[in-house]
Amino acid sequence: MSFFEDLATKTVLITGAASGIGQAQLHAFLTTGAEVLALDQQVIESPPNSRCTTVQVDICDEQQLTATLTLWLAQHGPIDVVCNTAGILDGYTPSLETSSADWDRVMTTNLKSQYLVTNAVLPAMVAQKHGTFVNMASIAGLVAGGGGAAYTASKHAIIGYTKQLDYDYASQGIRANCIAPGAIATPMNAADFAGAGIMAQEVAKQTPAGRWAEPAEVANLSVYLASDVADYIHGTVVPIDGGWIEK
Repeated sequence: MSFFEDLATKTVLITGAASGIGQAQLHAFLTTGAEVLALDQQVIESPPNSRCTTVQVDICDEQQLTATLTLWLAQHGPIDVVCNTAGILDGYTPSLETSSADWDRVMTTNLKSQYLVTNAVLPAMVAQKHGTFVNMASIAGLVAGGGGAAYTASKHAIIGYTKQLDYDYASQGIRANCIAPGAIATPMNAADFAGAGIMAQEVAKQTPAGRWAEPAEVANLSVYLASDVADYIHGTVVPIDGGWIEK
């Protein structure tokens, strides 16, 4: 029996599932036997698994997202677990160099999308008195220096939103937590590995663990937080950063 055997009876929604951490979560949850609904603006490479449905959708487009999730809920019933994983970087841009349009783009993709997805599925979760959220924050949500002004602000906000979400709905069977990854080797961080990979090497040197993590390591933590094994973990942020913020 799987240590996370409860997930085999649940439906998991994952955003940003076309690559990186979201893609790793997709495969990790399928391994548990869960049914997975995977969303991304990009085409998702669909695994050969009948319990996986992939949909290409812009989760920042409220009308498009709502139509997608309304149809799913009507055909398949409530979603049990949501991994709000989709997000973008901002090039470490400081405030004076951040345009209003760039600020809005980062905030909408990283933060507002989580609010839109959450509100689309939360009523059905409350009705069934059960639901779990695993929201993707970042070490940039805990300290400065992990991103630019917009990215850092968005990740701090995700942590606050997650805590408030759990506080407001825990009595109705809802759990919400978030993950704060450090240096994870994903396509989103490809620039750090460009050329001779000097930046990636420097980041590894500055990380107490001495390396970058693989997306699967974050996905495994997601599975734990989503499962009933973690039922008493509420409204918290779990760093997975190789010791970065201990410095």
